[in-house]
Amino acid sequence: MKRLDDLDEAELLALAIASEEEDARIYLTFAQKLRAHYPHSARMFEDMAAEESGHRHRLLTQYESRFGTELPLITRQDVKGFLKRNPVWLHEDLQLEAARRHAAVMEMEASRFYARAAERAHDTGTRKLLADLAEAERGHEKLAEQLDSTLKSSGAAGEEEETRKRLFVLQIVQPALAGLIDGSVSTLAPIFAAAFATHDSWNAFVVGLAASIGAGISMGLTEALSDDGVVTGRGHPWVRGAACGLATAIGGLGHTLPYLIPDFWLATAIAGVVVACELVVIAWVRFRYMETPFTAAIVQIILGGLAVLAVGILIGSS
Repeated sequence: MKRLDDLDEAELLALAIASEEEDARIYLTFAQKLRAHYPHSARMFEDMAAEESGHRHRLLTQYESRFGTELPLITRQDVKGFLKRNPVWLHEDLQLEAARRHAAVMEMEASRFYARAAERAHDTGTRKLLADLAEAERGHEKLAEQLDSTLKSSGAAGEEEETRKRLFVLQIVQPALAGLIDGSVSTLAPIFAAAFATHDSWNAFVVGLAASIGAGISMGLTEALSDDGVVTGRGHPWVRGAACGLATAIGGLGHTLPYLIPDFWLATAIAGVVVACELVVIAWVRFRYMETPFTAAIVQIILGGLAVLAVGILIGSS
């Protein structure tokens, strides 16, 4: 592996050509993966890719005028000092912020490379070209860092923010809410049935722990295997499954943990308060993210929760 200072001018130009081609392809990949949900940002990445292709053409013209058409094979990976890139462009669920940050780092690295290469070039034409490209890449770095402000000034930021919220609801809120409802409501019956059947806090805790974890695993797998997200746009199935499973377990553990208190009636009273809080939180989440009227959400969730709770207490007391 060579150092940058060991490269001759032909190798410097060849490295720059390969780098511009790679950068353009990365920007086009960003645009392709973001276009469906963030069309304005995708268009900006396409424009940046076109700029990189223009730089590549200028470098090729300079190389051919000095060294002919035989281009040595050399890439970033062959030269010490370049950052090892995290291939975020390969991610199925590429995040807009990740693409923006990566673009800013790419342009910063390119600007520094051209500035250093210009210092090493002896041919005046090559030196001028490399210095011009260093300045251009500095402008691109600022553009990549200011994508948010550019979108805001164009009015596209509001549209993309709405898209981001919609995706957040589809990929996280909906599966987590389904899990939270299942964990909070479905585990009420077995926990309170065990509690009132034995009047023993520890027994109730063991049953609640098993029910919560089991429900979390079951709901997580069901959500992950139900939809691969390709057509619906609901994101990676295992991310949704993890959100659903974790929320399910949390919903059940909320009113299970009070039974670590040895005093049965105190533990039951605290568990009852926790249940009430859980049901109100679920109703608020449905109101906030699912556009369900708050009164309707309260009635639906609380009536369902109280019915399940009553079943558990009645079975346990029989």
